[in-house]
Amino acid sequence: MDIQFTEEEVAFREEIQQFLRDELPDDWDPLNQGSPHSPEQLPFTKAMADKLADKGWLTLAWPEEYGGQARSIMEQTVYREEMTYWGVPGTDLGTGAIGWVGPVLMISGTEEQKYEHLPPIANAERYWCTLYSEPGSGSDLASLQTSAVRDGDDYIINGQKIWTSSGHIADWGWLAARTDPDAPKHRGISLFMLDMKSQGVTVRPIVNMAGSHEFNEVYFDNVRVPKGNLVGEENRGWYTLAVALDFERSGVGYSASARRTLETLVKYAKETERNGKPLSEDPIVRHKLAERKIEIEVSRWLSYQVAWMQSQDMVPNAEASMSKLFGTELTQKVASTGMDILGMTGQLSKGSKWAPLQGYIQRLSLSSVSSTIAAGTSEIQRDIIARRGLGLPRS
Repeated sequence: MDIQFTEEEVAFREEIQQFLRDELPDDWDPLNQGSPHSPEQLPFTKAMADKLADKGWLTLAWPEEYGGQARSIMEQTVYREEMTYWGVPGTDLGTGAIGWVGPVLMISGTEEQKYEHLPPIANAERYWCTLYSEPGSGSDLASLQTSAVRDGDDYIINGQKIWTSSGHIADWGWLAARTDPDAPKHRGISLFMLDMKSQGVTVRPIVNMAGSHEFNEVYFDNVRVPKGNLVGEENRGWYTLAVALDFERSGVGYSASARRTLETLVKYAKETERNGKPLSEDPIVRHKLAERKIEIEVSRWLSYQVAWMQSQDMVPNAEASMSKLFGTELTQKVASTGMDILGMTGQLSKGSKWAPLQGYIQRLSLSSVSSTIAAGTSEIQRDIIARRGLGLPRS
């Protein structure tokens, strides 16, 4: 692996940073904006998505015929890192549109599917959600039971999905459903694109313990999906889905958001006194902050490795899981360190006059619980690393 950013890539990073200084509000606080899909924030989220689309940045690494700029994977990585660090909303049009729906369609979709769905994503006209997890199928996703039964030119969908991020604002859903109940569980799954306005689709909100509405339950009652919305081969959806998860797990966002949080904690430690001295002079505090800084850099370079492999037309399977595993566990470590530094007042919620950092660390501590579960648990990632990366036997 040889990762050195070119002069063009460095200049592009500086261009992004200047754009965000110009476009974000003067009082922009990336750590305390709330859900980008809340009624209060959604208009600004969509406005930023429109501006990014106008710049051609939403899908800058996509081929030009699908609305992209055909720029490099490393430039895309720089873009994603800066967007996450600055806390910019609207960069993935809900959940997954740019991260994996578009890339997988380019690999496995028909020409009709590509030209129907890719341009609206590139133009910020269509928001997506990902319909994978079910009440009885989380980490063991291949055990999902939502059914898709062929009926003429349609499939009829019945079942339930849960923990569906952005389902309440999505125009389309990326759906995994079982098309052959008698086949081994990995071989009877198909992938579909679902119009979320279809008759029989019901979306119900789930408010998490941090008080935010990010997740939803989605119910399907005899929902008809045209066969033209099947992605790839029938009953081979698991393998297409696995490619999608590799895209999902390869993000550089974990280290970028952790870096922003750490910088905030360092500033807090310098400005806050305890027992007559700044917290930054406490050797225990300094040691913890230094540990997190080292881990953030490790996470960052794991992500760069994934991007570099993709730029070399390699498939970063185990490497993507390494990045996801380390990055999500880092998120929890940063939250825990923040709670240790803030002390008892760190438990106070936003709105309390005594809550340090507007209650951000408290919310991060609560929300980070799910980071090692969503998109495949840490246990699943370790299994992938062991078998596909180290070549260890299943038992």
